[in-house]
Amino acid sequence: MSPRQDIALVTGTSSGMGLETAVGLARAGLTVVATMRDTGRAGPLREAAAEAGVELDVRALDVTDADGSRAAVEAVLADHGSLDVLVNNAGRGAVATLEQLSDAQLQEQLDVNYLGVARMTRLVLPAMRAAGRGRVVTVTSVGGAVGQPFADAYCAAKFAVEGLMQSLAPVVATFGVTVSIVEPGAVASEFTGNVHRADGDGAETTDDPYAELLAAYLHRTAAAFDAAQSSRDAAAVIVEAATTDAPRFRWQTSAQAEQFVGLSLGDLDGSRVVGATSTWLG
Repeated sequence: MSPRQDIALVTGTSSGMGLETAVGLARAGLTVVATMRDTGRAGPLREAAAEAGVELDVRALDVTDADGSRAAVEAVLADHGSLDVLVNNAGRGAVATLEQLSDAQLQEQLDVNYLGVARMTRLVLPAMRAAGRGRVVTVTSVGGAVGQPFADAYCAAKFAVEGLMQSLAPVVATFGVTVSIVEPGAVASEFTGNVHRADGDGAETTDDPYAELLAAYLHRTAAAFDAAQSSRDAAAVIVEAATTDAPRFRWQTSAQAEQFVGLSLGDLDGSRVVGATSTWLG
């Protein structure tokens, strides 16, 4: 009898790192349930899977829908018999400073980037705990370690999810469940096209006190994304985190991400980060 394949559930797989992670895990021999809010957008994922010669179980899942998330996890357990790996990849960006953000916009970032991750992780833990094994990999960002201008809401949610996962890790490890976070830097994907701008159409106005600062930030950010890491290369690190025999808590997807995250992790008084990011504004 051949050994049972591990079952992996990946969120946010319609494009970018999620798509590449789903295909990469399948190529590594896992049975992959690839989820997205709208399976009508699954064409690129199915094409990538066919090109790689792998099969995926594509399903609808909106991580902000509590009932739908519960039903999705229950269905995977019923259909596949286990759920061994969860990759929390679904996410959304936002560009605005705090004064420009409404409570609803702050809540939206928390719903997708923090509460959705917490919900999915909580739902898979009982089965993993009962099995005495499992792996939860959450894609955060370098913005989960380094606060950045005009990324207030996004970084806040990513900081929160890193705190959640770091707190959870030693507890569930006693039941054989490994928790990891993966911190990409700039990645060439459709994520940037889904970033929410607080001003709606992105137009600058003469009475906007932040317009000049935002323009400088966006110019700097555009240059960073011109040299961005590919989604496939970033996803290779996510796949490694999900499958390695030597797991660890924190992973970065590139040398640039390592350097940037290191700026914060060793910054005991906060001056290094604030000093560095202040140069982005002019």
